[in-house]
Amino acid sequence: VQLQASGGGSVQAGGSLRLSCAASGRTFSSYVMGWFRQAPGKERDFVAAMTLGGVTYYTSSVQGRFTISRDNAKNTVYLQMNSLKPEDTAVYYCAARRTYYSTDYRTYDYWGQGTQVTVSS
Repeated sequence: VQLQASGGGSVQAGGSLRLSCAASGRTFSSYVMGWFRQAPGKERDFVAAMTLGGVTYYTSSVQGRFTISRDNAKNTVYLQMNSLKPEDTAVYYCAARRTYYSTDYRTYDYWGQGTQVTVSS
C-alpha cells in the first residue's frame, strides 16, 4: 500500500489542523492505521491509531485534543488536531500495518512521506 499525507501547515497555539492520509490499493480496510510525529533531534513518537474494528488509541499528550478517523470508502485516514500547542510541532507521518495495533513505529510496514505541522506561541 502507498500512503500520501497532506494537510500540514503553520498555525498559532489554540488553532486546528486536519491531516489526511490517502492510501492506494483495494485492501485499505484490512490495515491498522496510525499517526506518528517526529520533532527535530527526537525519535518518532506514536500519536494515534485506529484498529480494524474502529477502536482508537492516543498518546496521553493528545488525548481529548486529537481525533483519528478513517473513511474506508475513500481509502483515507484523518487526524483532526484541535487546541494545538507549540509542543505539537513536528513532522507528522501516517503509517499502516497488518492486523494488530501497535505504538512502536518499527512495527509499521508502510509510511507516508510526512507533513510538517508548526505551532507558534
